[in-house]
Amino acid sequence: MSGFFRPEMLAALFRAREVIFALGLAAVGGWLLLLGGWVLIPLGLAVSGIAAVLGVTGWRRMRFSQTVLTPGVVEVDEGQIGYLGPEIGGYVSLPELVEIRLLSLRGRRVWRLKQADGQAVLVPVDAVGAERLFDAFASLPGMDTAGLVAALDPQTGQQAAPGGGLPAVAGPEMRVIWRRAGRSVIAGS
Repeated sequence: MSGFFRPEMLAALFRAREVIFALGLAAVGGWLLLLGGWVLIPLGLAVSGIAAVLGVTGWRRMRFSQTVLTPGVVEVDEGQIGYLGPEIGGYVSLPELVEIRLLSLRGRRVWRLKQADGQAVLVPVDAVGAERLFDAFASLPGMDTAGLVAALDPQTGQQAAPGGGLPAVAGPEMRVIWRRAGRSVIAGS
């Protein structure tokens, strides 16, 4: 079947697979609604609601993933995020993570993940496996996933990078995406 479709189109369909599944599930929910009845209408509403939630989450994951342009591999395993690159790399623990920033270094965008002990790891947004970071970041307390996805959108007036990746940024850019809320001291106890 791959002979009938261009590889770029197959890659785009694979990338949008969650959204396509949600659309199919919404169609099933709509069909159940059209059948009517005391049982099928609530069931159709429930299926359509689940499809809406899955569709929004799939859309955000699809927008978060980037075309792979950077060497190295991102690992997310048992509460740990790791990047194994040719020149840089390291691991950070999700429970110890205190800050996520989006930086621009030498025209490339990277996530800067900082732990409570000051250790930081730079992870390119367009490395192999970087799409796994969406679920890891979404599990952090107080993370705004819509803001997380919006941070990766190209700003107006910027040209896309060669190969369809993120735009190359001319000047230094550093944006705080998430910061863990600090613990306060209660006086007078």
